[in-house]
Amino acid sequence: MRDLDEVFAGLAKSSFRRKFHLNGKDRGYLRDKGMALVLNHAQDFIDKRLAAAEPVNDGKQTPFRGHPVFVAQHATACCCRGCLEKWHRIPQGLALSQQEQAYVLQVLERWLLLESTDD
Repeated sequence: MRDLDEVFAGLAKSSFRRKFHLNGKDRGYLRDKGMALVLNHAQDFIDKRLAAAEPVNDGKQTPFRGHPVFVAQHATACCCRGCLEKWHRIPQGLALSQQEQAYVLQVLERWLLLESTDD
């Protein structure tokens, strides 16, 4: 796992990752439901879509829209195990540890906080 400042500096240089932003509906959802509930959803998505050693449909399991966390996952390269390995140095082929899951959640929270204060 990498230092978050280092990861976010790298993401800022990626034209693909930089194009992801919360739309009005996603910002409203985050504001109305609150960060705590949205992060509970994020943990559930991590558990069900990323944590397994070989997730079902890996590389295609994260929608591009429909929930603020999905947008955050693509923006931060936490969308599939290949991206987690490339960007965060979390190896594929092994189930995510509790520490790795907490790290992914921390990455998503940081991006969501930045986006929610971005006007």
